[in-house]
Amino acid sequence: MSAPSPPSPVVMRRWQWRTALSLFVGYSAYYVCRSNLSVAAPLLIREFGGRGLNKEVLGQLASVGVLCYAAGKVVNGVLGDFVGGKKIFLLGMVGSVGATVAFGLGQGVAVFFVAWAANRLVQSMGWAGLVKTTANWFSYRSYGRIMGLLSLSFLFGDVVAKLLLGRLLELGLGWRGLFWASAGVLAAAALGNFFSLKSSPASVGLEAPPANPDSLFAAGGPAAAADRPASLGQLLGPYFRSPSFLLVLAMSFGLTALREAFGFWVPTYLVEAAHLSAGAASGWSALYPVFGMVSILGAGYLSDARLGGQRGGLILGACLGLVLVLALLARPAAGAVLPLVLTSAVGLLLLGPYSFLAGAMALDAGGRQGAATAAGLIDAVGYVGGTGALWLTGALAERQGWAAAFGALAVLAGATAGAALVFYRTQERRAVPAVAVA
Repeated sequence: MSAPSPPSPVVMRRWQWRTALSLFVGYSAYYVCRSNLSVAAPLLIREFGGRGLNKEVLGQLASVGVLCYAAGKVVNGVLGDFVGGKKIFLLGMVGSVGATVAFGLGQGVAVFFVAWAANRLVQSMGWAGLVKTTANWFSYRSYGRIMGLLSLSFLFGDVVAKLLLGRLLELGLGWRGLFWASAGVLAAAALGNFFSLKSSPASVGLEAPPANPDSLFAAGGPAAAADRPASLGQLLGPYFRSPSFLLVLAMSFGLTALREAFGFWVPTYLVEAAHLSAGAASGWSALYPVFGMVSILGAGYLSDARLGGQRGGLILGACLGLVLVLALLARPAAGAVLPLVLTSAVGLLLLGPYSFLAGAMALDAGGRQGAATAAGLIDAVGYVGGTGALWLTGALAERQGWAAAFGALAVLAGATAGAALVFYRTQERRAVPAVAVA
């Protein structure tokens, strides 16, 4: 078998665009089978409230799902680095379709817990597969740009899910049909990715782009450029010896907790506090991810073009802004306008900084050899925080009202600002910003 040929710029660019589009569409479709629960939440509470499914129990259900997602992030991150990005990306899609259909067939709380836990467990394969495939196909010099683009996929998927599923609710489709429609969308995307996605340039006879010389594996010399690590110990060891990576984990805990809690509970909050219908609340809640898209693009531009690649100060400023906005959300709502403005502001402040962590920062740390594991560890720690935040938000909203729930989230944002301050002062403050390159 002949060795891979040096990539023609045109051919390589064409394959890179095809890869990016496949990953973007695929991961967006993952979110249709994740956002469906928050859209269906008011209907589930209405139908099963007499059997104990209130906001607190629904928060527990979501928390169990996030806990399974966090555990799966570690396992599937490591698995992705050993077996390849495409395989694990597709396997997660197929598993999520099955679990979503099972949820739609459920007749009680116990079935909902099992089906949702299974769904989140297999969905943890998606981002690991995306990051691993991206590391194989793109040069480290473009990690920030490509991950900024691909990070829009989870917001795009969230927007499409809430608009589409909200419209289906308004047309009279019940919550069961909502889950089955979600499964159909993801199944179609899985079929498309089976044919369009390639795991690496070598699979089509092209040479791989350069690996990151500053990753945690760079000391391995030529072996650091390999697609797969030599052993589990070699893969995991560098992460836990890096103070910078440990600080990233701390920030991921706080930002992911805020994102999970807020993203899940927005439709229910708009129904109860802003007095919108379930369908209208689903549609208007799409403002949160829409402003999140603006946040991701803006944060990426600021960090690369204005801050020389430094991100700690930007995360710090965003977290301080979140404290203020969440404190305002804790005040009683007099109508629908202010809640919509404030929930949009949370998306603008939160989702750009959040996207740094398991995106470009994971690729920078892990390079081609350990990117999926880096993303898995960052996300896993984050979703541990998300598990507690989902349950706590639901419990406080049920027992003490939305003011107490948002007050607790404001405290969490303040604590995350503290972690960002330590990261900025110890890792970035003394660094000389690099000159931005167009």
